[in-house]
Amino acid sequence: MIKNVLVANRGEIARRVLRACRDLGIGTVAVHSDPDAGAPHVREADVAGRLPGASPAETYLSSERLLAVAKSAGADAVHPGYGFLSENAEFARAVADAGLTWIGPPPAAIAAMGSKIEAKKLMAAADVPVLPELDAAEVSGADFPLLVKASAGGGGRGMRIVRTPGELDDAVAGARREAESAFGDPTVFCEPLLEGARHIEVQILADAHGTVWALGERECSIQRRHQKIVEEAPSPAVGPGLRAELCGAAVSAARAIGYVGAGTVEFMLARDGRFFFLEVNTRLQVEHPVTECVYGVDLVRLQIEIAEGARLPEVVPEPHGHAIEVRLYAEDPARDWRPASGVLHTFEVPGVDVEFAVPASPGPGLRLDSGVEGGGEVGVHYDPMLAKVIAWAPTRAAAARRLAGGLRGARVHGLTTNRDLLVRILEEPGFLDGDTDTGYLDRIGLDRLAAPLAGDAAVRASALAAALAQAAANRVGVLGGLPSGWRNVRSQPQRRTFEGPSGQVVVDYYLHRNGLVSELCPGTSLVSATPEQVVLEHDGLRETFAVTVAGDAVHVDSRFGAVALRPVPRFADPSGRIAPGSLLAPMPGTVVRVEAEPGADVADGQTLVVLEAMKMEHRIAAPSAGTVAELNVVAGQQVESGAVLAVIEAATGADTERTAE
Repeated sequence: MIKNVLVANRGEIARRVLRACRDLGIGTVAVHSDPDAGAPHVREADVAGRLPGASPAETYLSSERLLAVAKSAGADAVHPGYGFLSENAEFARAVADAGLTWIGPPPAAIAAMGSKIEAKKLMAAADVPVLPELDAAEVSGADFPLLVKASAGGGGRGMRIVRTPGELDDAVAGARREAESAFGDPTVFCEPLLEGARHIEVQILADAHGTVWALGERECSIQRRHQKIVEEAPSPAVGPGLRAELCGAAVSAARAIGYVGAGTVEFMLARDGRFFFLEVNTRLQVEHPVTECVYGVDLVRLQIEIAEGARLPEVVPEPHGHAIEVRLYAEDPARDWRPASGVLHTFEVPGVDVEFAVPASPGPGLRLDSGVEGGGEVGVHYDPMLAKVIAWAPTRAAAARRLAGGLRGARVHGLTTNRDLLVRILEEPGFLDGDTDTGYLDRIGLDRLAAPLAGDAAVRASALAAALAQAAANRVGVLGGLPSGWRNVRSQPQRRTFEGPSGQVVVDYYLHRNGLVSELCPGTSLVSATPEQVVLEHDGLRETFAVTVAGDAVHVDSRFGAVALRPVPRFADPSGRIAPGSLLAPMPGTVVRVEAEPGADVADGQTLVVLEAMKMEHRIAAPSAGTVAELNVVAGQQVESGAVLAVIEAATGADTERTAE
């Protein structure tokens, strides 16, 4: 029996494993890098060991340091979570060689699937349908469009879509760099791109006694940068017959490599109903909660029990209802998915029924698996996912509505997130009809889906509420505490200026004995105002605005959507001005490549610098056509957010107002 588990991971998956261990009465050991010293998973474990440093290579990817902590803390087992070393056969062997129990598949099974190239050969031999492999050096025009993939990759890293021969060399080079950085292996290969296909995966669970479960399929087609952001079970595109075929192929794949434990067999489902093997993820998946909610099983608990030698029942559990999961990221979808870092001042999701747990009842509910808490900091060294929010209900439509409502009501302050995008997806007619594929975001239109929930009218009302909340905070201590700006006789209006989502919002208003007057929101009256809440009335309807001051911003939450506003000082500091044409670093990161020289002529939108941050490459483009007047960085250099990377002297008539993407 396992007595003490070291969780070789961080964030929400570490907390998920810790929860399962507590339910089983098993002791826990957490590990943490220096930036994660105050993280929730560290506090929740019985004991925590430091991994000195900040980068993944010197912390969560260091098997020597992980095993040293396990030894000093008296752990007798290791759970790898997902990512990092979860699919590293050498680490699994090292755990076993150290006399510890590895809570995962056998090292040989991991190694067999560690190379996508070799994995496809094994699956073909097991009669599992596979796509042909293409050699990048030998592809012809007829092979396009195609997909460049990292052989050792996962999570969308080291993957590029290539539509023309002229794009191939850059795509292969970029995929190799990203694969080397993320997995330590630059090997890439090509395969045909299935346009309009769906990404379908089957959850498998196998014990060491020959029983293999296939717990239905998950639909994971809605992706950004080849990373999933919406997952659900079951798939709206899969009927009983196709489900039986997919599950049969998944079981064959598991048996072909002697699989034990929890894993996932991934497929591409073409429009004509044919499906093709993609890979076996020899670990727990990020989206495992949707399967747990539908099948009523605790996959992490079963992982642990299987590692202890337990047998699975012969009969696979029956599914009930539908579950949908979304990944809440600190990123800006409208700006090429730019990741955000900094302090997360507030993080609250109302109506959550369970956290990190399998629901006890089949009725509608909301689950939260989060790696962050309000007041914590999101750094630049790791993936920007904040949380997974999952809804389950008897029907797909009910689950989508429950999830959209929970996200709408969430209070997330301090960082830009993809929350509004997720709500719009869940409410989009095509999604509700089940019409999704891997090109969904492009087909529906990212501009449309990434648009803020709060429209212009809502922004104006939110700005007025922010100004009135500030006035309430400045109440004078006379005449019953009148709000700042109150006048017995109308004089000059009170003015507050905010930087809003689409530019500056100027709030002019009067507060006098006849009430509120504001040309920004004509016909709106003030019902009540405190520093935290403002109630306005318009056309006989009262609307409540929750106001929170966090950092340098004012956050206003209402039924119209969340609005972040930054007060504009009346007198600007001239030292803070930035020269026109400056190209600023949008985030902290490492300069991977510089693609221009001082004095060079560049086109509007031309890539000048490539940054690596949060495990991904980000292309920084020229804000306008012109000449490179300054170039302040070199490859390998670390830069902070807002650092001036270059200055472009705009060509005559060029637009210099754009910011770097």
